[in-house]
Amino acid sequence: MSKHILKHLAIIMDGNGRWAKKRGLNRTKGHEQGAEIIREITRYCAKYPTIETATFYAFSTENWKRPKLEVEFLMKMLDKYLKDELATYQEHNIRFQAIGDLTSFSKSLQKRIKETEELTKNNTSLTQVLALNYGGRAEITYAVNTLIEQGKSHLTEEDISSALQTPYSDIDLLIRTSGEERVSNFLLWQLSYAELYFTPTLWPDFTAKEMREIIENYEQRSRRFGGI
Repeated sequence: MSKHILKHLAIIMDGNGRWAKKRGLNRTKGHEQGAEIIREITRYCAKYPTIETATFYAFSTENWKRPKLEVEFLMKMLDKYLKDELATYQEHNIRFQAIGDLTSFSKSLQKRIKETEELTKNNTSLTQVLALNYGGRAEITYAVNTLIEQGKSHLTEEDISSALQTPYSDIDLLIRTSGEERVSNFLLWQLSYAELYFTPTLWPDFTAKEMREIIENYEQRSRRFGGI
């Protein structure tokens, strides 16, 4: 059996709050540890010979429903993460890109995101995508409305794909941590033929070793894309 090549990996990082609760810690500690795991897994992906894009579900459109103080902490943490991570992006030749509706963020955070994208745009070993204030249905709706405004009709799949915020290759493998088994409005269009892997490991406990095991599992799966 030939191995399937993994080019585009997507991860739903779940379980930060539960990780902290199990240890009697504030939820924010779970988010802080989760950010460290993003760094570790991103570096692993940058070294993996076939992975071109790694997309992380960092903040969904539904996450605004969380307590105000937690949301404010997440915004500050994101700003600090991007500031601290710039050196890592450059050292490991990683391009950073954000998708989602960024207009709801503060002007300073929007500036940080755009500056990081600009400073890393020529890096080539990996594209790290953070989905921020992102929802799959909202992305598809935006793409269709954009095409309508452009005067297009009788839309094709190619038309819609080209108008999405994520004009990369379709997802090959989706990993979700913490034991939940759903896609939660993440990359709905791009996940059409993705392989799905659900692990009970909470995101702050996720490791590069487990990642390697999941990739090995993926490489041995049979992907027929509707054929025989």
